[in-house]
Amino acid sequence: QVQLVESGGGLGQAGGSLRLSCAASGDTSMAYGRGWFRRAPGKDREFVAAIGWSGRYTDYTDSVKGRFNISRDNAKNTVYLQMNSLKSDDTAVYYCAAARYEGVSIMSDAYEWWGQGTQVTVSS
Repeated sequence: QVQLVESGGGLGQAGGSLRLSCAASGDTSMAYGRGWFRRAPGKDREFVAAIGWSGRYTDYTDSVKGRFNISRDNAKNTVYLQMNSLKSDDTAVYYCAAARYEGVSIMSDAYEWWGQGTQVTVSS
């Protein structure tokens, strides 16, 4: 089993920055591909960003390209989401996810393990 714990959420200002972290524990040898998803109030969960095992390959949803950056530190079993130029539309609960395969996927079904989520609220 793999456990994921997100941190770093909270209140941010429009135009400002926040950094989310997702620490993995347990049998982390099974968790390779990692992703971030979010669920805004009244909306379905959506893909935000993903990163492969090596960190070389990443993918982002169009609305965050150029503003968000996903990275990972495999020695710490931790993935980060640096969120810059925040917008009110970024307000959501952000979920970290992990998958068995090494690549990148935007599909939530590809991920086997999920964190509990961390709230991000952007004030204008």
